[in-house]
Amino acid sequence: MSYLTFLRENARWLAASYLLAVFSGFGQTFFISLSGGNLRAEFGLSHGDLGLLYMVATLGSALTLPYVGRSLDHFPVQRIAFVVVTGLALFCLAMANTFSVWMVGLAFYGLRLCGQGMMTHTSITAAGRWFSAQRGRAVSIAVLGFPTAEALFPLCFVVLSNAFGWRGAWTASTAVLMLVALPVLMILLAKDRIPSALEVASAKPEGRQWTRAEALRDTRFWLVNLGVNAPAFIGTSIFFHQVYLVELRGWTLELFASAFLLMASGVVCASLVIGPLIDRFSARQLLPFTLLPLTIACFVLANFHAPVAAFVFMLLVGVSNGFNSTLVGAFWPEVYGTRHMGAIRSVAFSAMVFASAAGPGLVGWLIDLGVQFDRQVTAMGLYCLLFSGILALVARAYREERHS
Repeated sequence: MSYLTFLRENARWLAASYLLAVFSGFGQTFFISLSGGNLRAEFGLSHGDLGLLYMVATLGSALTLPYVGRSLDHFPVQRIAFVVVTGLALFCLAMANTFSVWMVGLAFYGLRLCGQGMMTHTSITAAGRWFSAQRGRAVSIAVLGFPTAEALFPLCFVVLSNAFGWRGAWTASTAVLMLVALPVLMILLAKDRIPSALEVASAKPEGRQWTRAEALRDTRFWLVNLGVNAPAFIGTSIFFHQVYLVELRGWTLELFASAFLLMASGVVCASLVIGPLIDRFSARQLLPFTLLPLTIACFVLANFHAPVAAFVFMLLVGVSNGFNSTLVGAFWPEVYGTRHMGAIRSVAFSAMVFASAAGPGLVGWLIDLGVQFDRQVTAMGLYCLLFSGILALVARAYREERHS
């Protein structure tokens, strides 16, 4: 099946997965962090205070996700999407009307759970389950929703915030979710997709269908999580403290926000390239290469302070995110099967959320202690380099098990 034929015949479900990823942007760090300066000024918080609050709220969402995430194994995607989009809209409205620190924390919790957590989980899990023979391509298209949000949302927020204030920008976000996202997704998801017998027959055999308990007892599952969640830790840390970064470098927030367009381009290119490669070679074989672009990105940001470094860094982060998101989306069902994928992926997503939670709090705490930001970013790059080697060993173990 050609790419265009695949797109045309499955436009409804591909569009739904894509839009779920797009609108998850309201709960992603790159969007929430744009209000960081306003929140610190209004509530008298330091970088470490706000990072700690964000960390606690995100950890709370991570603890909740394994319980609500397995709902995808039991309920139609349309019903899940209705609840999650409505919840995300309500928490955007809560952010627009915060009047105390505890309410900021509650809004952080809801935005992270509904946006980064459940909408992302629903988008990628549904794409992986709906498609078998073309899973890599389907996930790569769903992942394109993230760069779309990264390209559009930050600039839109800056414009709306300048015109109506940061609270007005969050109120506009609520309106977009309820008046645009919800009706469109309900129409697209009115019919669930079931892979045809021909698709199932032509797909690579999945083999053993692991339960969540079995996956959690597999040491390789946790090693892979420690590797593939490095982008969540690093990206969230840097984006959450982007106001501090631009002040440190002497850049402008507008310059850094414009670099998100380049990051989005990197995600698009990497996703479209990696999807067909996964279908051809398997996610197992490509796993060891997922952290290499991010390794280079960290070393660039730590060692070059000219404005062009922001664009090089963001481009490489985009390539890393496109590679990693598409690969991971296809990797879990390829390795552990699809029967219990909602439950297994909910734990993997929870681990990702934990990583994204730990980043802002830890980096903010180190900033308050006076640890140089460049040293922190260099350490992130070294971690990626180390786990590139570890993932190579784990990938070999998965391949050997497959052929045993």
